[in-house]
Amino acid sequence: MSLTVPPALLDAAERGPVDDADFVACVRTSLPYAWETVSRVVADLDAGGAERADNLVPPPTEADRGQLLRALASDAIRAGLERHFKVKLAFQNCHRVAAFRPAAVDSAAYREFVSPRGQLLNQSPELRNC
Repeated sequence: MSLTVPPALLDAAERGPVDDADFVACVRTSLPYAWETVSRVVADLDAGGAERADNLVPPPTEADRGQLLRALASDAIRAGLERHFKVKLAFQNCHRVAAFRPAAVDSAAYREFVSPRGQLLNQSPELRNC
């Protein structure tokens, strides 16, 4: 299961659209490793002047890896994180999360990161099973 949804939030979803802040809070509490990783990458982006910041550290456990995969594989969760942090997220392998400034989505750096070449260059034997 990707998210642990509080009964009140599930009731709200059954009645119609839910508040984005409530959805993001559910993501934060359900996927703490993913939240921490994205938060750290965004903080690195905010602290520097680069177009992007990214995570190069593999998750310490398979459960953490699963959280990251669930967060970034879900269109709704990824979009919620992007709206909350005001960034564009990109993802390679099972741990390389990058945050880009919204204006950088048209940049060469973004296009390179999300390209097949970028994916291939980020491969290594220890990542093939992730």
